[in-house]
Amino acid sequence: MAQDIPNQLNGAEAMVRMLESHGVTHIFGLCGDTTLPFYDAMLRLDHNITHILTRDERCAAYMADGYSRVTGRVGVCEGPSGGGATYILPGLIEANESSYAVLAITTDISVASYGKYPLTEVDQDALMRPLTKFNTVIKKSDHIPRMVRAAFRAMTTGRSGAAHLGLPYDIQYEPVDTADIWSDPNHASYPAYRTGPEEASVEAAVDAILSANNPLIVCGGGIVISGAMQELDQLASRLDIAVATSISGKGSLADDHPQSLGVVGSNGGTDETWEMMQAADLVVFMGCRAGSTTTSRWEAPKPGARIVHFDSDPMTIGANYPTEVGVVGDLRLSLEQANRILDQKDTRKTFDGAASVADIKTRKFARFNTLSASTETPIRPERVIDTVNRHLPDDAIVVSDPGTSCPYYNAYSQQKNPGRYYITNRAHGALGYSMGAALGAWYGRPDSKVVAMMGDGSFAFSCGELETVVRCNAPITYIVFSNASFGWIKASQYADKDARYYNVDFNRTNQAKVAEGFGVKAWRVEDPAELDDVMAQAMAHDGPTLIDIVTQPLEEAAAPVMRWMG
Repeated sequence: MAQDIPNQLNGAEAMVRMLESHGVTHIFGLCGDTTLPFYDAMLRLDHNITHILTRDERCAAYMADGYSRVTGRVGVCEGPSGGGATYILPGLIEANESSYAVLAITTDISVASYGKYPLTEVDQDALMRPLTKFNTVIKKSDHIPRMVRAAFRAMTTGRSGAAHLGLPYDIQYEPVDTADIWSDPNHASYPAYRTGPEEASVEAAVDAILSANNPLIVCGGGIVISGAMQELDQLASRLDIAVATSISGKGSLADDHPQSLGVVGSNGGTDETWEMMQAADLVVFMGCRAGSTTTSRWEAPKPGARIVHFDSDPMTIGANYPTEVGVVGDLRLSLEQANRILDQKDTRKTFDGAASVADIKTRKFARFNTLSASTETPIRPERVIDTVNRHLPDDAIVVSDPGTSCPYYNAYSQQKNPGRYYITNRAHGALGYSMGAALGAWYGRPDSKVVAMMGDGSFAFSCGELETVVRCNAPITYIVFSNASFGWIKASQYADKDARYYNVDFNRTNQAKVAEGFGVKAWRVEDPAELDDVMAQAMAHDGPTLIDIVTQPLEEAAAPVMRWMG
């Protein structure tokens, strides 16, 4: 046996050691026939990796995604061949398109049985190729170390993203030389090997900003991924430029920062915040792709507005707008250089951004506060968000599915710190995301309170994972907005199809009783007067909690979604 030979490991053992050498401390996954050697290696070897058994490979990938977002380290998930490989796909594509480093390891049928129609055969190489930054099915055991190193290099350098490694059953038993078990410690977190921008491009960008009359910075997720929040704060404060964000860019500045305008665009943007997008004569995109949601399908910036674009990925620059100045490089290094150039110029020019932001926030929250105080039933979503805001600790992490809760929290959150304190899956918007992502986030930052929000449609996608949450005794609070429909689509049918509703409603379910069946402490709230007390109890409980709130249907609500507000 390989373990009896001092200078050799078998392939499964080599995979464990390679993950360990890259600083992996958590793996989220689900067992299967083809994972037997890997699980046996995890059991027998002495290592510091915690394996979290999940109930669904989708949720395993979502957990790895949430973990990666709050730690800045690679999130790792695993699953077996066949259905396991196909189920893990949604989480991989979400992480890859959102630029977060997630590694999926799917064990596979034996190489020796390829083409013989064995059970669970699927071409994993072809399946994963379009969805990942790096992908391979390992065909020889002695390739395992170098392929793991290649995957970590790809995930953590340049524009971060997802990787997939296929690990066939038979090579998990074949030998690997221990001399090849090594890694580059820089690839344990990301961004690794940051690349600085050309100095001339940064100087041109600074000159363009200073020449504008009414500039606006729009940040995407790249600022937080790069850890450039302090450098952005310095730039925005010294020039008094308003800073808007995409949904993924939330956390670029704290919500209460004087220059922090908040989310703009079609999901969580409001008429008030949109005023600044429309009025800007120069828009500075930072780590933002200027995609359909942030620009409300490219309605703004308006034609003729000048564009400056900072990004680590040159493919995003000039993709949607003629760009006056493009700055390619790590966002933190680019902003450090921009601030140095401003120091040299010793300019005193400012743009009155804080005053404009204060006026917009005053008007936006005046309307919100009126709705959040409502005692109507079903309970208004604004009241739920206001209650969450008041009970959240300053270092809490909020995770939202893309449905009902998402636009409301995007628009009206009150988070006190910059950084990754809000997670939502904006690349592909699959329902059922927040249930697992919240658990991954808790493992990544266990001292922070984690709150996950979803609609009742999303809850049904992944409620089986509550068993995992209970088994892990994770003190996560889940909040379900219950309106007995796929609310986003129903509201779209109301707005776009003259309220011709078709196949969007389902039976009302008591999510609290479902959660109690898994061992979760749960409440069902229909009376708005009860919400505050229940929220306080749920947040304070030392185990998993769930609040099922019967809420106003989205088609009757005043959700901050531009296409419904015309």
